[in-house]
Amino acid sequence: MNSTAPAPTVWHTLRARDARALIDFLVEAFGFVETVAYEEDGIVHHAQLDWPEGGGVMLGQDRPGTPWDRKPGTAGAYVVTADIDALHARAAAAGAEILEGPVERDYGSRDFIVRDPEGNLWSFGTYAGAPRA
Repeated sequence: MNSTAPAPTVWHTLRARDARALIDFLVEAFGFVETVAYEEDGIVHHAQLDWPEGGGVMLGQDRPGTPWDRKPGTAGAYVVTADIDALHARAAAAGAEILEGPVERDYGSRDFIVRDPEGNLWSFGTYAGAPRA
């Protein structure tokens, strides 16, 4: 990630039944970079995974009854990347469940959809969004 670029201000967040296993999968299968993981007694309370092309995700162990109580495996995220085919091959080699693609979309993106071991859906594509006004 470019060290001169501003830090992201919007973060996708996840809860996981096995946060350590999900972190390891996201790093191996997709290429996220584990920046920090605060763990205590085998529980990941907070982790930050950076996306090499910008942005990232934050996640932690499922802890029902806490203020940030989210059902594991129900999230979805879209991640922009320049090399869909290489990322698709990497994800497949790591055992990711490929649901679709790579495919060409009508709006100009090339992308694929995958499910992680927790059940979350990930769409990786070349479409970076419409330019801001």
